Amino acid sequence: MSASAESLRARSAIFERLRAATRDPQSAPLDVSAALLPLLADPSGETRTQRFIRHARSWRAEVIETTQAGWPEALQALLRARAPRQLFAGPGSEIADTLQACVPPQQLRWFDREISALKPELFAADAGITTTLGGIAASGSLLVMPSIAEPRTLSLVPPLHIALLHESRLQDSLLAAMRHYGWATAMPSNLLTITGPSKTADIQRMLVYGAHGPRELVILLVQDRGRS
Repeated sequence: MSASAESLRARSAIFERLRAATRDPQSAPLDVSAALLPLLADPSGETRTQRFIRHARSWRAEVIETTQAGWPEALQALLRARAPRQLFAGPGSEIADTLQACVPPQQLRWFDREISALKPELFAADAGITTTLGGIAASGSLLVMPSIAEPRTLSLVPPLHIALLHESRLQDSLLAAMRHYGWATAMPSNLLTITGPSKTADIQRMLVYGAHGPRELVILLVQDRGRS
């Protein structure tokens, strides 16, 4: 029997065992939540927002608390302090109109062409700004879902990533987010979890920031609900 035929036979046997297991009326799906949820409980008495901020800052992310009405002003203050020459943004994002109004035109750049045409300008940019799908309080992570309106490159290439996160979109854990968005039945094709700026310790066990992405992550946390 050839190697390819043997491989196909082994694969068929594996699939048959899996099918048999699912047909077994005695077998029940494993409910991992019963085991995981106690581990995710936080006895400190922190709110979900406080827990997110603490974890995010522990990963060297900067968190700026602001409001729905005040975040454009907070962004302007951040841009004055960091003085990036160019801020790249998605022209079709939910914050595009606000950015158009509050960021100087000479500083704002749109990701409005193919990356091959934008590459020289994009790789020379200082900062990129994106919205977020939500955040994970248990780890201080951001949930980012790239799209045509906001390509992945905006949060990957510029050395400073500015992320807008609404407090109402925070979830206690990744498991809670999976349930909230129904990913068991409709898993998104492109979903990112971002925990702090890019970092690696692969080289001589030295922790280096910015090796594979932004050196800095600044989160504009919009307080759009009561503390919970």
